[in-house]
Amino acid sequence: MAEPLLCARESTLYDSSTELGWHHLGKKNKSRGWFMVGSVVLLLMTGGILILGISIVSLNHKGSLKLPPKSKNMVLLISDGLGPASMTFARTYYQYLKNKPYDYQLPLDSMHVGQSRTRSSSSLVTDSAAGATAISCNIKTFNRAVAVDASKYPCGTLLESAKHVRHMLTGLVVTSRMTHATPAAFSSHVDDRDNENKIAIHQIGDNPLGRSVDLMFGGGYCYFLPKAHNESCRWDHRDLLKEAKDSFDWKTIHYGDREKFDQLSPADSDNILPAIHLFSPDHMAYSIDRNSSYEPSLSEMTDKALQILNDASQKSGKGFLLVIEGSRIDMAAHSNDATTHVHEIFEYQNTVDVVKKFIDQHSDTMMISTSDHETGGLSLGRQVTSYYPDYLWYPDVLARVKSSSINLAKMILSHGPLSPKYIINEILRDQLGVTDPTETELSLLMNTTNVKRLDSIISDMISTRAQLGWTTHGHSGVDVNLYAYGIGAEYLIGSHENTEVGQFIAALLDLDLEEITRRLNSHDPSYYWTDISEQGKMYNENLDHYHQNNTTLLSGPNTLSTQSEITK
Repeated sequence: MAEPLLCARESTLYDSSTELGWHHLGKKNKSRGWFMVGSVVLLLMTGGILILGISIVSLNHKGSLKLPPKSKNMVLLISDGLGPASMTFARTYYQYLKNKPYDYQLPLDSMHVGQSRTRSSSSLVTDSAAGATAISCNIKTFNRAVAVDASKYPCGTLLESAKHVRHMLTGLVVTSRMTHATPAAFSSHVDDRDNENKIAIHQIGDNPLGRSVDLMFGGGYCYFLPKAHNESCRWDHRDLLKEAKDSFDWKTIHYGDREKFDQLSPADSDNILPAIHLFSPDHMAYSIDRNSSYEPSLSEMTDKALQILNDASQKSGKGFLLVIEGSRIDMAAHSNDATTHVHEIFEYQNTVDVVKKFIDQHSDTMMISTSDHETGGLSLGRQVTSYYPDYLWYPDVLARVKSSSINLAKMILSHGPLSPKYIINEILRDQLGVTDPTETELSLLMNTTNVKRLDSIISDMISTRAQLGWTTHGHSGVDVNLYAYGIGAEYLIGSHENTEVGQFIAALLDLDLEEITRRLNSHDPSYYWTDISEQGKMYNENLDHYHQNNTTLLSGPNTLSTQSEITK
């Protein structure tokens, strides 16, 4: 028997040595009329919103809504933590690195259609769980919530409706743990994103709906192994990979095995799906650190997933919904690690290019790309003195960096007795290209024993020299870019709530999130639907307020030293 979804709730392909073969075939907006069409469609869509309890929102798209022709397949890409400044950063740095003209565009640039607004129901700055749930369930919810509404009722997701209502093929491809917030928000229901033990249980199919995912490529196999296993991070003795095969009909299950992944033949999809391939116990490696002998890149996983799902789709006559996340763009920005951040963006651009080429050959497929939020508050310029600033930043500083800051922090802490010679030669000169460390920097590198603190020190050394600024080690509340490619892309032109992105996908694929939500809550007599009102969209009373003498009031240029840890 499936376990209950929730506990009781309270009432209420980038390689620096090669050049990318990116195509730039995005459709141009040929007239202002497309803006009018996009606006009208989305106004109509928002006119059909429903609510579960006080906050479940679903698109009623079965009426006379004018939409572009239905799409058989949908590829949704989520660039976790990628904001507009980071897009500019990646483009200009790539132009510098590859000696490209100033008007050279990256794959996403040619498909930019608008912006997405990202606040959650509980904060003006969302976290990844609420940000992903806004898209997956078409609702605003509180930070840390994974596919549950603001009252903690489970909400039906796009992926679940695609599988259980439309009988489509479904897939998740990520570089984080598979149980991390974004993939979890499409495939599980918990009221706290840290409950990854429960998330993994839901993902294999142990939930009221049964198995909703046909393909999972990514990291984080530790949450699927029993507690006795030396690589497990479960708190119980359940072997979820064994259960997946024995009880939920998964056919292909491998972990920590790149060779088995490479041997997958897309034409043999009948014998492959459903498939789990997890390549690391925790998150997969950053692109700048990745050993290709052990882990595929995001673009490689995406290419394989598209081929397998397409083969299965051709044989079954059913479409597919594939959700892809560039997960570690966000994590590098949390560290304020500029070089690692931009390498993650490059690999995401590679992945977008893979999908664009697929769509060019399969016109019944559409792609949407957006971010759940921005991370880091990146600024391309750092002059903060009282002197009149120079308008610049130095890309050459980044070009000399060979490793992520967190990897170097771990190297330092595992080295044993440290010497200035080791720090100066093997870390600073050889890995970072830094030849002018200050006495203060050397002292910090020699004496810091906390890995997150050391990560921050190393990152700041590069950002300071490159004259790149960061406002936070957390998320910011800025709007993020919205991209679309393929049939119907022009209907997304404009500025939209993140919930409207999910509503558009539900309408385009003819999904029924209301039906899935009813199934998920069929055991709960307190569940009900009601029409949403303008008052129902008023979340301002849920916002936290400034508290006098708040401990977050930190001063000086080095505030991280007074914090216990970097915010998630």
